[in-house]
Amino acid sequence: MVDKAAIENAFVKFIKDYQDINGSDLFELDRAPTPLEFLQTCVLRNRPCLIRNAFNHWPARKTWTDEYLIRAMNGQNITVAVTPNGYADAVTLNPTTNKEYFVLPHEEQMTMDAFLKSLHASRCPDRDGALPPAYYISLQNGSLPLEYSQIAKDVDAEIPWCSEALQASPDAINFWFGNDRSITSLHKDPYENLYAVVRGSKTFILFPPSEFACMYESVYPAAQYQPNDQHGFDIVPQPNIKVPWIPVNPLQPDLKRYPRFKHAKPIIATVNEGEMLYLPALWFHQVLQQGEQGTIAVNYWYDMKMDTMLYPSIGLFRRLISNLVDAQPDLDLPDSDTDESPDRPS
Repeated sequence: MVDKAAIENAFVKFIKDYQDINGSDLFELDRAPTPLEFLQTCVLRNRPCLIRNAFNHWPARKTWTDEYLIRAMNGQNITVAVTPNGYADAVTLNPTTNKEYFVLPHEEQMTMDAFLKSLHASRCPDRDGALPPAYYISLQNGSLPLEYSQIAKDVDAEIPWCSEALQASPDAINFWFGNDRSITSLHKDPYENLYAVVRGSKTFILFPPSEFACMYESVYPAAQYQPNDQHGFDIVPQPNIKVPWIPVNPLQPDLKRYPRFKHAKPIIATVNEGEMLYLPALWFHQVLQQGEQGTIAVNYWYDMKMDTMLYPSIGLFRRLISNLVDAQPDLDLPDSDTDESPDRPS
């Protein structure tokens, strides 16, 4: 007989012990760290850090205006995520089926000029007060060199002190461009992440891996937004794809449905223009963005090390939580058609 109360209490004690030891302060540096300093104070401790003055030398800091981006991209098509409400890659209730799905954005190909017009217009409601769709450049897995090669030269190809500390080059470099309409839902990534804000600002709501039990990670069938004839969007299921994801919205948590979330203590990191956030592997994070003219960022993913206790610890947490009443089946033993690859990034 599984003692569910004992498991619950053990998780709460574990969460509180970590919080008491580490607190909820964000470590900050006013300069780029040395490789050894970065390794010792950030990576090995698996703690986030806000770093200032780390990429002042990038041409992008001065050149990435709307006019420059239009001119540099020279009419090339780019991939843009389009959603009715700014939430993509998020657990969403389909009103037609009354079932929750992990919903991907609709993707459109357009020029930078067309994207910018749509981005700026997305903040303007119509006569009835309804907002148009939200537009967000959020293609991942190496979007900067793949879709934006014309401007990739304006940033470093890697972060030298990070590459030396991790003894690796980035696995991917991504380009992000959106506005306050787009909000990234709570999730985690299997990467060491350096996130540089070039324009505007972003706010990260962070939770350590020790608070896994608070997140209610479950498996959801996948779906995608598709435009319909009424100028809205339908949620269209994607056959035979399931995704593990976090249903909790830390901005408005439903504590009746997710009562363990009350034990979570967020770290709030606002990353302003010219600042960089080190986001450790497997930290849960939700991301909001600010900036009337749009927020631009570049992030560098470095593969996480699998030979530490962090990755198998998450597997242990999943197995233990699967014994609690409100959990879904063990995510380490998915059905054959389950897609466990995302942890999709932000």
